[in-house]
Amino acid sequence: MSHSIRLATSEDYPRIMEIWESAVKATHDFLAEEDFNYFKEAIPRDYLPNLEVYLITENENPKGFASVAEGNLEMLFIHNDARGKGLGKELYHFMKEKTNLTKVDVNEQNLQAIGFYEKFGFKQIGRSEKDGSGKDYPIIHMSL
Repeated sequence: MSHSIRLATSEDYPRIMEIWESAVKATHDFLAEEDFNYFKEAIPRDYLPNLEVYLITENENPKGFASVAEGNLEMLFIHNDARGKGLGKELYHFMKEKTNLTKVDVNEQNLQAIGFYEKFGFKQIGRSEKDGSGKDYPIIHMSL
């Protein structure tokens, strides 16, 4: 399989949201439906246009995406049908080399993600009761 990583454009947003939806449904079973719908609207409108988003593709087909802002990994999502194949790890290492990535915030209920980042040497440095949108999803703050 040949993987490549490239900068996303606004034409990629529909595919990015398909990847997001697939990943979130597989890993965020704690997310209430109205909050899922809120983020589905907010991400392409409020987040993607303000971030540098990188896509990892398999034979030109985007399978995952990530973005770093001010040293914080804002998002890293892999399509559910491509999980467990090392794409997340590859994308993480690419972002680490390209940016000054040192921090990540993870939903406390997303134990898979916490384990993923611990493998790369992240440690918990704090916790917030609410997420960045003020919703009741505790966030674990992690740092290298």
